[in-house]
Amino acid sequence: MQLNDFDYNLPAELIATAPMPNRSASKLLQLNTKHKTIKHGAFTDILQLLEPGDMLVLNNTKVIPARIYAQKQTGGNVTILIEEIINANTATAMIKTNHKLQLPACLTIKNTNINVNVTAKNGNTYNITTTKAITSILEQHGHIPLPPYMQRMDNESDKERYQTVYASEPGAIAAPTAGLHFDQELLDKIKAKGVNVAYITLHVGSGTFQSIKEQDLSKHKMHHEYIDISPEVAQLWQTTKKNGKRVIAVGTTSIRSLESAWDGTKVIATSGKTNLFITPGYKFNTIDALITNFHLPKSTLLMLTCALAGYDLTMNAYKIAVTEKYRFFSYGDAMFIT
Repeated sequence: MQLNDFDYNLPAELIATAPMPNRSASKLLQLNTKHKTIKHGAFTDILQLLEPGDMLVLNNTKVIPARIYAQKQTGGNVTILIEEIINANTATAMIKTNHKLQLPACLTIKNTNINVNVTAKNGNTYNITTTKAITSILEQHGHIPLPPYMQRMDNESDKERYQTVYASEPGAIAAPTAGLHFDQELLDKIKAKGVNVAYITLHVGSGTFQSIKEQDLSKHKMHHEYIDISPEVAQLWQTTKKNGKRVIAVGTTSIRSLESAWDGTKVIATSGKTNLFITPGYKFNTIDALITNFHLPKSTLLMLTCALAGYDLTMNAYKIAVTEKYRFFSYGDAMFIT
């Protein structure tokens, strides 16, 4: 398939630029791929849609305040987005500036005397070293890296709301947004019902927001992201399938993690990096259902959704969601695909 096949018309007013007052107050579009039916409801309907013995897989990555504002020695403004922390004073980063950066470059974090030395460029990222520990810089001067389509600066409420309630493993620069709909009360009710809640880790990287430049999708190179699946989660997956129960992934990151840990017969404990790119025609091995948000046009996330639910059915569901004025993207509404 071609890149343009995954485009759709979205009125700007349907892009959610702020969260709902309550996490679980979002709408839920239920898409049944077997019967090709669509049903509209509330996200709290998830409690009735899950069954005792089901396995709900959540991504416990935690968003770090990865965006830093700096200046060139000439005074020009620079935005640094930390991609991966290598060690105490070294990282890879995306850098945005009005004029091309001449390397090597020395930048200064705004309103400080902390320097960031940019030493080399590798593809879309730069190698940087800092005169102060990077984790300390982020704690004191970092901003929550809201997606560019929100077109606003982060605020104090984003520190909590652009984070799942179960986030525990720092490392992401974007939230696993399907999980933003769960509040602790809903999670407690799900567990009390007998649903087995499991946590995996995938640190979402900046590639999530990078546009695909190749019309021929077979030429697109997917970015690498760190994943971790524990032996306990792998064993629970095997037990769930043996008992004839369902594995429900919360978010495309959970699917990519599980599919990356597939050894041909089962999910195994895995720790490392994945660049798995899922497009229509892919055979899923590890999950039975998906809870996900509505994704950007021409995005790898939309392609994965089409691969799972079918291209025509998914794109039609998106058209209906637009008509019904669902809220789109990170702070938007959700889908349950089964």
